[in-house]
Parts: sequence; C-alpha cells; structure tokens
Amino acid sequence: MDEHESDQVSAQDMRRHGDADRERIEIELLLEGMYKVYGYDFRDYAYPSLRRRIWHQIYDEQLTSISELQGKVLYNRDYVQRLVHTLSIPVTEMFRDPKMYAAFRDKVVPLLRTYPYIRIWHAGCSTGEEVYSMAILLQEEGLYEKARLYATDMNPVVLQKAKEGRCSLDKMRLYTTNYLEAGGNRSFSEYYNAAEDGSVIFHPSLRKNIIFSDHNLATDMSFNEFNVIFCRNVMIYFNDPLRDRVHRLFYESLAPLGMLVLGSKESIHFTACESHYEEVDRLEKIYRKIR
Repeated sequence: MDEHESDQVSAQDMRRHGDADRERIEIELLLEGMYKVYGYDFRDYAYPSLRRRIWHQIYDEQLTSISELQGKVLYNRDYVQRLVHTLSIPVTEMFRDPKMYAAFRDKVVPLLRTYPYIRIWHAGCSTGEEVYSMAILLQEEGLYEKARLYATDMNPVVLQKAKEGRCSLDKMRLYTTNYLEAGGNRSFSEYYNAAEDGSVIFHPSLRKNIIFSDHNLATDMSFNEFNVIFCRNVMIYFNDPLRDRVHRLFYESLAPLGMLVLGSKESIHFTACESHYEEVDRLEKIYRKIR
C-alpha cells in the first residue's frame, strides 16, 4: 500500500468513527428527551442492544433517521409507547427454565412454609407469565393463601396484558411441557379457560393475590420488604452502574434470609452486594441474603 492509499484508508476510518460518534450523540439525545419528557429512563441500558432496537423501531415506523424518530417521540405519545415496548424487551414464558422452578420447590418452599406471611416481588414481570407460574406453584404447595405477589414493570402495554391474565392458545403445548418439567402435579389445563378469540385466560383464583403496579428499576425506590425477589433476564440489558444500582435496591428490599432469583445468564458475582449473599443453588441462580 502506497502513501496515497494509506491516507485514503485513514480518511475513511475517520469518517466511520465520526459517523459512529454522531450516531451515539443522537441516541443519547433521544434517551435524554424520553427521560425528561416522559420519565422513561433507558440511559444506562447496554448501548449495543439499545442501538439495535432503536434502528429496528425506525424501520418499523418507516422513518429515516434517529433524529426523525426523536421528533416523533417528543411530540407524540403513541410513538413513545411503541418505542418503550421495543426497548423494554418483553420476552417471557410460563415456567421458563423449568429446572429453576423445580429447585425453588425443593430448596425455597420449605423455608416459606415457616413464614406466617409471604411477599414475593417479580421485578420486570413483562406480560406476567412468570408471576402466574409462581401463583400456580404456590397454590400446589398450599402457600398461595398467605402470599402476596407484586408484579411490576415500566412498560404499561405489557403490564396491562399481565393484568388480563391472557395468553395465546398455541403456546399451551410448550407451557404444559415446562410445567411438568418444573414439578407440576396436576393437569396444566386446569388453570385456564379457552376464549373464543384463540387465547386462554388464567383462572381468577390465580390473580386474586397478585398486585400489578408500575415500577421503573432505573429510577424508582424500594416499596416494601420481600421474602423473595425474582428479576430474571432483565439486568443483562443494563450497563454496570445501573446493574449495581438495581442490586442495591434488591438487597435493601429483601428481608433477612430473603431469596434473590436471577436469570440463567445473570449473577451477583462482581457486584458490591456479593458478600451479603450465599448460594442456595449455583446453577439456577438462587441466592440467600445472609447479612
């Protein structure tokens, strides 16, 4: 490569870096605007995932740039609700990771039996499949009547779906398999009724002790003391400062000997709270608060 070609490559690299820098500034301005106008705080979410999902939304809205999306979002609540739905990553299923639920039955339920009253927080509950799974498990273990399940999310669209207790009928085969692998001892179809629109609705008896509420892990504080906190496959999308903040929030919200249950790709290791927990189940990411 001669000196002229080298100069051309350097100039191309500089333009690419400049474009990337400007793109990042545009994204930061978009997120800052969402926070200041609507209170949705995605500023400390992992950047690569945010960037990918923002461009996905731009294409879905048939727009051409981040700046154009920003203008729509700041002046049209419909646009911001759709973007929040995209950025908050609502992915869940009934009895997801069945071995975790089996471990919960074996290692956590015996402790819960000793409590006169049980509070469980499902943080980032999405459309509610996880919290309904726990309601079923507690009902089968004879603990549901003395339990309160708090299901929270920052996304109002998925939170409304969670309140309705409605799922697609075509998912029931997978959910039934998960339920049985999680240690379920009844027919899974006992817990729902089929609706005419091709969905199923979970029995009202499962919803009666569930409290659904808006809560933003990035900005909101603790609101109760809990015996168990579930936050599974949520913090993998956070950057390190936000992840540390949320771990402190959970630590402060757990009662002595309270249980923290994380997702399969998450851990308390290398967090400021690590020394305050002991492992109950290393593989299934169940931890007990010990100090």
